[in-house]
Amino acid sequence: MSKSVSIYAALRLPSLEIEALTQGRAVVAMPQVFIHPGRQFALYPSKLINSSTLEKYYRSNFLPLAQTVLASPGSEKVLVKAWATCELCTSFDNPESLNALSQLTMWTVEALKETFSKRSHILLAYLRVYSLPEPIEVPASYEDQFVALPNPLIVPESSPVLSKSIFEQRKQQLVDLRPPLHPELEELQAAIDYMPEAKHLNYEIRRFLGWSVGLPTAQLDPDLAWIKTIAKVGNSSDGHTFEKLVRRSLIKLGFTNSNLNLKASLDPDTTGGAGGLDFYCEKPYSVVGECKASRNEKIPSDVCSQLTYLGQTHLKELYEQSVKLIIAAGPLTDPARGVATGNKMNVIRPETLQSLVELQSQHKGSINLLKLKECFGQDPFGLADDKVNIYINQAHQAIKVRSRLVQAVKEGSEPGSEHLTVAEIRAHYNAKFADDQGSKLDNHSVRDLLVELSSPLTGYLGREKGNDGQSDRFYFLRDLPD
Repeated sequence: MSKSVSIYAALRLPSLEIEALTQGRAVVAMPQVFIHPGRQFALYPSKLINSSTLEKYYRSNFLPLAQTVLASPGSEKVLVKAWATCELCTSFDNPESLNALSQLTMWTVEALKETFSKRSHILLAYLRVYSLPEPIEVPASYEDQFVALPNPLIVPESSPVLSKSIFEQRKQQLVDLRPPLHPELEELQAAIDYMPEAKHLNYEIRRFLGWSVGLPTAQLDPDLAWIKTIAKVGNSSDGHTFEKLVRRSLIKLGFTNSNLNLKASLDPDTTGGAGGLDFYCEKPYSVVGECKASRNEKIPSDVCSQLTYLGQTHLKELYEQSVKLIIAAGPLTDPARGVATGNKMNVIRPETLQSLVELQSQHKGSINLLKLKECFGQDPFGLADDKVNIYINQAHQAIKVRSRLVQAVKEGSEPGSEHLTVAEIRAHYNAKFADDQGSKLDNHSVRDLLVELSSPLTGYLGREKGNDGQSDRFYFLRDLPD
């Protein structure tokens, strides 16, 4: 059970600064008075400064957020959404380091200089922030730094904006004035923060930067609605719908086609029609194929012969070097199996295609199309479900290894612990998960995977680079489901 805390007062801070704290974009405030570490209080938003002076006080990364806060309607009562514990309060008295401090906070160098000139120091309160179960309204107060609440709040310590490990890492970075690890990503996040079409990218960047531990779980891929129908339609007699689904599936896997020839197309809204190929992929390599929705009909050799004829007609010499793929629900006749095998054609069922696309939907980028090409290019030809399913199982296994590595980092990154070395993570993984995976991993393999999992494009782990490339440390950001 989580511990309950009684809150009797609120700390007054500018609305923008509270919003940044509750979004995990900031971990420090500049109070007017010293705050004893361990003190707990609600966060009371005060009126934002005039919009004409925003650029003077707040860095460009925070200006979109400031404009949103400024546009919020006013009220006679104040809405309190969060509370905080002061983990540390320090006096900053080094004017030569104001630029470094600015790069790690929301304030401009000009704003910090102004504050410094008034007091010859800057108070910095490191606040670990928690969301309230429900926002509360309190009467508007005046200029006191602390505002007494009309009724005490009894709140659980169960909704921190940032995990303990991420908060400690961010706090120590400020204490040491270490520069931001990814300033370019912070600029990109600010640019797309309020673009609905970039919602998923924004979400992933914020999670990678360690700003969004408390964000909701990512939504399921809306394409799953049609992906789940591939096998069903492939086992029906609706050939036109199945052809379109196959084209959408290949696009989902990462294939493209800029060919304007409608007879050799990948347009998911059309079909090849009479005399046209059912699908043609141009990049990253050429794939040419036919599909038949015919569970109750055997596939004759004419289908294989037709693929050869149409492929040579529309693709000329490119046909011979193309991957040849037939997707059909019905069984092959013996002559058809012989023609398919002799002409190095791969014949798979709709269920196999659906498995490929479902894996790509769940783990974007998990289907390596070049590895899949190797699979298609190997014996046996003809009926190819078994070899494709072996590839799918290998892809699942690769994801599982990565998922267990993330779990090993998570289990080793308990609150207050240091970030973990490659050797520590490898030891934990091999001790707990190696039997599950069938083999142990060495330091070199573990480090390669950890670097991959901590890249900006994945963001499952955080990485603190060492001086020699071998002393990197890693910490947990988010789970990787397998």
